[in-house]
Amino acid sequence: MANGSSAPLLEASAEGTVDFRGWKTWYRITGSVDSGRTPLVVAHGGPGGTHDYLLTIADIAQSGRAVIHYDQLGNGRSTHLRDKGAGFWTVDLFLDELANLLDQLGIADNYHLLGQSWGGMLGAEHAIRRPKGLRSLVISNSPASMPLWLAAAAEMRALLPPDVQETLTRHETAGTTDSPEYAAAMEVFYARHVCRVVPHPPEVARTFAAIGEDPTVYYTMNGPSEFHVIGTLKAWSVVDQVHRITVPTLLISGRYDEAAPSTVQPFADAIPDVRWHIFQESSHMPNVEEREAYMSLVQDFLDAHDRS
Repeated sequence: MANGSSAPLLEASAEGTVDFRGWKTWYRITGSVDSGRTPLVVAHGGPGGTHDYLLTIADIAQSGRAVIHYDQLGNGRSTHLRDKGAGFWTVDLFLDELANLLDQLGIADNYHLLGQSWGGMLGAEHAIRRPKGLRSLVISNSPASMPLWLAAAAEMRALLPPDVQETLTRHETAGTTDSPEYAAAMEVFYARHVCRVVPHPPEVARTFAAIGEDPTVYYTMNGPSEFHVIGTLKAWSVVDQVHRITVPTLLISGRYDEAAPSTVQPFADAIPDVRWHIFQESSHMPNVEEREAYMSLVQDFLDAHDRS
């Protein structure tokens, strides 16, 4: 198991909200957007997670670059909308929210974007549209296709202990995935392929707790677990569009990642200016599992692609 880093998380320099269609998107800034260095915007996973588990990425602000985290609509400190159904929670909604945040913070003409897991899927969709201010893209632990993700998850799941597999299948068939027994079996997969730092650091635990407190977005778009995807994203894919990403792109994954190489390969094959790094001691959260090496890699990449 990875050991992670116990270094303290950096304090926010500013926090606030921006209006989005009458709702609120909460954001957190570490450092100063007026530093003269291109800021980094960080998009969290889920869909339905929170920024908390990615707070280690604020380490990059020590280089003088502002790092901006935010909670996507429906999650964390942003407006919760538990009554909204599947027709509301769409990729376009979150793309519009991201564009609004960039505009409201006054950085739409010059920014880097790092998306982790679902955030990387969102980042790819954003970059495909070729926004003028995007300087570079980091796609961290993200698939280019949910069918590829599900195929990889099935292979990983088949390597779990037989009793764990039986428990998962039984509850999925019965529709009782809210059972504590299912949750316990699910954690066996998560400890191998989601975060190998066990017990989870507090910031990671906060994100999982937040999903449990309001699973509206996660259940609607994903499903009850990382490997049982029955939500609206089940058929999502950008495999035939990623060639449209023209900015320099860094791909990140982990050796034990649920985002297996087969799910990342389409990005590597089709994005013109791309490089790929696999962290050998990590699964889905190398920003936690190999924190210092992750920050060094990302920081060097961003430094190479600031606006001249």
